[in-house]
Amino acid sequence: MADQSEARPPAVLTEVGGRVLLITLNRPAAMNAIDTDLAQGLLAAVDQLDGDDALTAGVLTGAGKGFCAGMDLKAFAAGGLPKGFDRFIRHGARKPLIAAVEGFALAGGLEVALACDLIVAAAGARLGIPEVSVGLFAAGGALGRLPRRVPYGVAMEMALTAEPITAEQAHGYGLVTRLAATGQAVTVARELAERIARNAPLAVAASKQVLRDVAGLTEAEFWDHQAPLIREVFASEDAKEGPRAFAEKRPPAWSGR
Repeated sequence: MADQSEARPPAVLTEVGGRVLLITLNRPAAMNAIDTDLAQGLLAAVDQLDGDDALTAGVLTGAGKGFCAGMDLKAFAAGGLPKGFDRFIRHGARKPLIAAVEGFALAGGLEVALACDLIVAAAGARLGIPEVSVGLFAAGGALGRLPRRVPYGVAMEMALTAEPITAEQAHGYGLVTRLAATGQAVTVARELAERIARNAPLAVAASKQVLRDVAGLTEAEFWDHQAPLIREVFASEDAKEGPRAFAEKRPPAWSGR
């Protein structure tokens, strides 16, 4: 008899389209809840994105009715935290990664979205950190990241009441950068990723790194932090190709070097 685990579909799917990698959390029957298989699959997908010079940006979405409902509480009760999840929520991806949210991004699911660089959400989607309602708290980065992206009082209310906000509210706060019609979050996120991918890969990655690292730095520390990236990017082949293409009135052919 065949091992039933062999027939289990992958917890995370990837699909390359041009310079963009689509990553899909693929546990729809469990609302894409995070277990070790999903966490490990997500890490592998991020490694694929970061390790392929032909890719510039990624889109992360969920199969089925929603983005992600957070940690698989049944798996947590049986064996603890999903292995590998901590690495993703701490570090995300080196290249730009856009969360495309349909339906809901709750608890660890919102923390997955917050580990991305941009969030596109469909109308009516719910975003929240309801952990206190099950005796836990949002330990996956939301309590540190939300106050930087929504007003302090909004973050506090979300954390203490366990009540979500809508995509429309999140857009008003700036947490969601683009609203999409229901069912169109991936389409809108792809368009945004493709727009990013038109630019020089090294310059894009450096811009993201500086923006993410600058919080809490003094101005002097900022300049020191940025200096090695200036040397790397401005000495690159792409830094020569961009002005050359501009002068020759043609699209640039980026090499990522």
